[in-house]
Amino acid sequence: MVMMGKMLNLGSTMGTLMLLCTGFKNFFPRHLQFYFEKYFNKIVRFAYPYVEIIFDEFTGERMKRSEAYSTIKTYLGDKSSASAKRLKASTVKDSQSVVLAMDYNEEVTDEFQGVKVWWSANRTLPRTQRISLYPDDDEKRYFKLTVHKRYRELITQSYISHVLKEGKEITTKNRQRKLYSNNSSDNWYRYRRSKWSNIPFEHPATFDTLAMDEKLKQEIKNDLIKFSTAKDYYARIGKVWKRGYLLYGPPGTGKSSMIAAMANLLNFDVYDLELTAVKENAELRRLLLDTSDKSIVVIEDIDCSLDLTGQREKKKKTEKDANDDEQSGDPITKKVKEDNKKESKVTLSGLLNCIDGLWSSCGGERIIVFTTNYVEKLDPALIRKGRMDKHIELSYCCFDAFKVFAKNYLEIDCHSLFGEIETLLGETKMTPADVAENLMPKSDYDQVETCLNSLIEALRAAKEEAKKKAEDEARLMAGKKLRKTEAYI
Repeated sequence: MVMMGKMLNLGSTMGTLMLLCTGFKNFFPRHLQFYFEKYFNKIVRFAYPYVEIIFDEFTGERMKRSEAYSTIKTYLGDKSSASAKRLKASTVKDSQSVVLAMDYNEEVTDEFQGVKVWWSANRTLPRTQRISLYPDDDEKRYFKLTVHKRYRELITQSYISHVLKEGKEITTKNRQRKLYSNNSSDNWYRYRRSKWSNIPFEHPATFDTLAMDEKLKQEIKNDLIKFSTAKDYYARIGKVWKRGYLLYGPPGTGKSSMIAAMANLLNFDVYDLELTAVKENAELRRLLLDTSDKSIVVIEDIDCSLDLTGQREKKKKTEKDANDDEQSGDPITKKVKEDNKKESKVTLSGLLNCIDGLWSSCGGERIIVFTTNYVEKLDPALIRKGRMDKHIELSYCCFDAFKVFAKNYLEIDCHSLFGEIETLLGETKMTPADVAENLMPKSDYDQVETCLNSLIEALRAAKEEAKKKAEDEARLMAGKKLRKTEAYI
């Protein structure tokens, strides 16, 4: 209390000095005001015995979120809930309590090796309340640490490291994984929203419940675990600590479930990056810089997200035709031009630079995942080794995958019908999604045998349909061959 009283008295004195400074400054000629401010600031620094350290929410010209800011916020959580008078509350999934943090312009005290320090949460509001076109006009949040200057060395060399270490341990202990989705850039500028929106990540898929070839499953798990413990190895060989996975195969083969299982195995956040909502390469860089370590960045259906396969000439030609039509007053010209303006300008080289170039080094322990149904459509530069390090084909359901489904859905390890199902799966192409749907009981009265027979019937029908399709294609090819022969004769 005595110390707080001294600080209040000192603050009042300093406020008076600043008021007098403003008044006297007006009497000085403009060319002398610089010297007046210089020497006045020296007097203030001599009279004010405290050191203030600022921890901003963003670093690097507001391009990247500060890890120190988030760690300090976590560290101050318990202390602020115990002593702060104004608190902000948030809920946590599956918890009966709420998480409390001190509100803005609130202050809490901490003690380290007998030295008392003061923490305050602050924010700087935009210069105006108008809707801004520039994100830098958004409010800026920061923590301020105040301590007597005689303890400067102790605080800078020991205390701050202690705070960051404790904060990281608390974060790891209480970590709640999240699923992020990128916001449209219009929302950043017009409504001052963050680049990413998030919800708790609750997908239940694990490698135990994943229905696929057992050997391939174990290979992927081993690769992920090895990557997560290879920080020193990547540093030694001079590579960024990241790994790329390409998941490809027909629809319904479990690509999204694979991503969820990867996140649950490593306890990583997931960033679902929608490229069509990104206007240009610079925006893409800002998005990826704002992702956290220990995360999986996912671009699903990469072949459909943008025209990244070097086939932009068609679109350029369409734009040229529209410009030509403008001369003749074509009524659709205006709409074509508006559509072209809305089109994303993210390029293949811009994407490659973000995931594998210089900008990819801004962060570590990240996994990049591309998914596609048509791997042959992708540009070879996008999926070469070193960018997409591991190519994983998720194909039609095999017998190993079926046994996982039987265990999960029906709680059985063997049955007399397994032999027939194994034979049919070897002769028929059916996706894991279709197999799972046929094994799922449709009512409480469905028995195991009913579900297995339902799958057998579906496999037989699929086999007959594939046979009929093959026969039709054979007849079509025979007809084409016959017509060519007749034309030749």
